[in-house]
Amino acid sequence: MKLSRKWLSEFTDIKASDKEYCDAMTLSGSKVEGYEVLGSEISNVVVGRVISIERHPDSDHLWVCSVDAGLGAPLQIVTGAQNVRAGDLVPAALHGSTLPGGIKIKKGKLRGVESEGMLCSLKELGLDRHDFPYAAEDGIFILEEECSPGDDIKKVIGFDDTVVEFEITNNRPDCFSIIGLARESAVTFGTELRLASPEVMGSGDDITNYIDIEIENAALCPRYTARVVKNIRIAPSPKWLRQRLRASGVRPINNIVDITNYVMLEYGQPMHAFDYACVKGKKIIVRNARDGETLETLDGNLRKLTPDMLVIADAERPIGVAGVMGGANSEITENTVTVVFESANFNGVSVRKTAAALGMRTDASGRFEKGLDPLGTLPAVQRACELVEMLNAGDVVDGVIDDIAADIKTVTLPLTPGRINALLGAEIEEEFMVKVLSDLGFTVENGLITVPSWRSDIEHYSDIAEEVARFYGYNVIEPTSFRGAAVQGGLTERQSIERSLSQLCRGIGFTEILTYSFIGPSDYDKIMLPGDSALRNSLRILNPLGDDTSLMRTTGLPPMLEVLGRNFSYRNKDVRLYELSRVYIPVEGAELPDERVKLVMGAYGSKEDFYSLKGCVEAVLGFLRVTGAEYALRSDHCSFHPGRCAEISAGGRVLGVIGQIHPKVQENYGIETPVYAAELDLGFMLEARQPEASYKPLSRFPSVYRDLALVCGDDVTVASLEKHIRSGGGKTLRAVSLFDVYKGSPIPSGKKSVAFSLEFCSDEQSLTDTDIAPLMEKILKVLKSELGAEIR
Repeated sequence: MKLSRKWLSEFTDIKASDKEYCDAMTLSGSKVEGYEVLGSEISNVVVGRVISIERHPDSDHLWVCSVDAGLGAPLQIVTGAQNVRAGDLVPAALHGSTLPGGIKIKKGKLRGVESEGMLCSLKELGLDRHDFPYAAEDGIFILEEECSPGDDIKKVIGFDDTVVEFEITNNRPDCFSIIGLARESAVTFGTELRLASPEVMGSGDDITNYIDIEIENAALCPRYTARVVKNIRIAPSPKWLRQRLRASGVRPINNIVDITNYVMLEYGQPMHAFDYACVKGKKIIVRNARDGETLETLDGNLRKLTPDMLVIADAERPIGVAGVMGGANSEITENTVTVVFESANFNGVSVRKTAAALGMRTDASGRFEKGLDPLGTLPAVQRACELVEMLNAGDVVDGVIDDIAADIKTVTLPLTPGRINALLGAEIEEEFMVKVLSDLGFTVENGLITVPSWRSDIEHYSDIAEEVARFYGYNVIEPTSFRGAAVQGGLTERQSIERSLSQLCRGIGFTEILTYSFIGPSDYDKIMLPGDSALRNSLRILNPLGDDTSLMRTTGLPPMLEVLGRNFSYRNKDVRLYELSRVYIPVEGAELPDERVKLVMGAYGSKEDFYSLKGCVEAVLGFLRVTGAEYALRSDHCSFHPGRCAEISAGGRVLGVIGQIHPKVQENYGIETPVYAAELDLGFMLEARQPEASYKPLSRFPSVYRDLALVCGDDVTVASLEKHIRSGGGKTLRAVSLFDVYKGSPIPSGKKSVAFSLEFCSDEQSLTDTDIAPLMEKILKVLKSELGAEIR
């Protein structure tokens, strides 16, 4: 909503600067989006009087003008316009002036003759003929305003104004009007609000001789008010009215149309004018459209109407879409003699649905859909007729037809200062509350508040508290603590772990993704899940958006592979992704599923393989203090490559799975490079978590290192070798590190050589060969008996 400060001054006197005004209005609840000083791009442009005009000595289309610009000595200005005559008042841009669009004017020579400025056209000042109908479309703007040489052109053309743009919320339709914003401004600055009731003299005759009104659907049109004006005299509107419309973003057209737009801006009540000669049967009927009816609206489009749309009709056909737009069959033209002014109240929901169905949105529908004051129809039509008489645009017929088809309820609330102060945490005097409410148009008598009809947003004492608080000042209310026991927010232990785990994953090069918990049956097919797999037993959504989002997922692999596939299609070469994915496992006999969080990790790229991902998984296990994790070969997992998949377990519980994705699965997702993934149950990992880590000082004694090369069967895993080495080494064996695996001559076929580095250390003494030898013998004995491994 745009507000002209010059127009505002008609209702209240605000002495604040533009910035002070905008800041104060925002603090009191009327948010300001910004403001524009009209004519800010125009400088050093004044009114000039053409003293004389002569032909350019070296041109057949240029004129040399002597111009009085109020500077004492006349200026010489060369122009190519052909409509300038001696004695004309014109806009003169002097040397160093600026015009809209960043144009700068400097003195210079045109074909050898010096020109000390430029005479301006309408377009060069940012205007058109709608702003000044008497001006020439082409050529210099010849002023007919009351002005003198040297006057600032901005004041002459009405650019001495500031337009403030407000962001009005949908619950405040009253502020979609100049009067509504003037009321808010007056209360904000503590100034007097001047509102006058429209006065219409009338010209005799009786409206009942012209028109009759009938409302068939009172639910969609609770009130319809109409007046008739005869002997219409179509003409341009006066300058002050055109300027106010232009400042509000509305293009002036003619006096009758401008009056309806002016009243809509001033009162917030949309109006419409029908050509009386086009109203068949001298009757206006507010009814629902009938099957098959159509209407050509004022924008020239033929609209197909449906029975749920409310229309304004005469005795034979629709002549307007209620609350949206009038019909071309009753449009005001230069031949119009008598008009019917409509000022009605329509159901906001109905107007919005109609406008949406017809694919059109107008200023009128935008206001009606927010819910307008049903008591605003009569003052608006009276104001329109007052303007008709003021502008001598016609003769107003005596009488008003005001059809009130539905009861208009009045809202009353008790004034409870104690509850208001308790809600706000402030100590505001009751006198201040009464004054604020009274200034806003509420009636307060004997502790009872009567809410004005234009404030449909007031329904509860908390709404009253908001009205008081925003003018008292939210910024001056002292902060207070909540009543009752203090509750301090924070993260639960599980939330802290998940957040830290995410930080770790990002630290080792993974990027977090967030996917929907909904998947479809085809997602299970894409990861080659068997038809009898327990994971296919998923919760089905009752009202899914589609079959592809009909199930609650039981595994986080499909969404992860989907995102990896999308990144591959985007030609991202190296990708590492993770998600803390929530899965839903149905529980037999229970209404709700078992919701578990799975850490799903996926990667592909030139540097990715099974072992790189395994290292990342071990980093996660180490962070969660999960020790003794074991990796067991698994070749029957449907989604992973046979022989390149391992099951991870700790503390006797399976934590998850890791491996290379099956080639057919990755093909299903359009990935043409090896993909590696891991899915770990966060809940199971937390159950296997060791107690809080404790400090253990470093040994004062040196470590002793031994290398151990073993020959074992090709099917013996390094993990099992390491496990048995640790069991035989006892407490003094601090670390076991693999450094070589070898197959080939002279190692027998079916065998391999595996070499470890062992670190021994004691907290009590320095170890010698005598201490180490028994331990090495024990280790070899265990390896021989359990795994058939021998020293190389």
